[in-house]
Amino acid sequence: MADKKNSPGRKKALYVIYGPDPYLVSIECEKLLDELIAPEHRAMSLWQPQAKEVNAVEVLDELRTLPLFSPVRVVLVKDAEAFIKANNELLEKYLDNPSPSGVLILTAEAWDKRLRFSKKVASSDCAQLIGVEQIKRYHLAGYAADYARSRHSVKLDRDSAELLVELTGDDPGRILRQVDNLALYVHPARAISVKDVENLVGRDRMFNAFEVIDAVCQGRCGQAIDRLRLMFEQNKDSEYTVVGAFAFHFRRLFRARAIVDKGQSPAQAAQALGVRWYKERFFEQVKAMGLKQGAAALCELGGIDFGIKTGRTRASVAMERLIIQLAEIFQKQTGRVGHV
Repeated sequence: MADKKNSPGRKKALYVIYGPDPYLVSIECEKLLDELIAPEHRAMSLWQPQAKEVNAVEVLDELRTLPLFSPVRVVLVKDAEAFIKANNELLEKYLDNPSPSGVLILTAEAWDKRLRFSKKVASSDCAQLIGVEQIKRYHLAGYAADYARSRHSVKLDRDSAELLVELTGDDPGRILRQVDNLALYVHPARAISVKDVENLVGRDRMFNAFEVIDAVCQGRCGQAIDRLRLMFEQNKDSEYTVVGAFAFHFRRLFRARAIVDKGQSPAQAAQALGVRWYKERFFEQVKAMGLKQGAAALCELGGIDFGIKTGRTRASVAMERLIIQLAEIFQKQTGRVGHV
């Protein structure tokens, strides 16, 4: 996750931690602080001014102040892009003669390699660059599992981790907070199951998505839209998680339809897919949604997900359009007339 440049090993006078995801940068920052200062000494040995409210002279004075209880005095300036540009020369000179007991940590979303200070940092033995890459979506399940093991000594298997990512979205911070919640939920057990994820993270989201799809299958487009809107009103996170909740349902519908079309019974399909509740209503949806419709819905959800991430659409608007499209397809297929 973190790409550390310059000579590792002993304590540096300056660390720059940068990356596009603020949460991942903050995690790397916390790791570094834990290495530099004991938790009980942070109050006296760490100064964290606001980047917009401090200048380099104040920061350098603080770095040269002798620490009382800790071997080092640490100054942490977050979101420091503007601070670095405004104080480029002073920071560059400081690296020529840094305080032996001071450590400056700067965090930034991006690192401008064109600045003279940046070139100085890259070549200095007193400084270290720590680049934090954004986690690819296909690595998020493994990342969540590693975090559960290292932070909570709890096993999060692959299926549970993938369901967690699907229901939570691809924001690493939100995923790890849910891992924290799950670890507390299963305590004193040492493993998190798919059922645990469904119960704690997905119950409301999956149930709401289920109810929307159910209303569409019954030809009640207006009711489906009302329930969808209620999802967004009741839970602010729906903007990020709604696509995952609906994709989860449509995948199960698609797989169930494929199993049934091969000649197996609904009971066998339910067991294979882990359908535990509302089985009768679930298979009514399976009957209503053909393979072609299920595949089309999943493709549309993929496009919605891309549109949301690139700022081309809003989740609430795009999902309403999807529900209307599905209702029209269903009406043509069954002859039912949608109503509220």
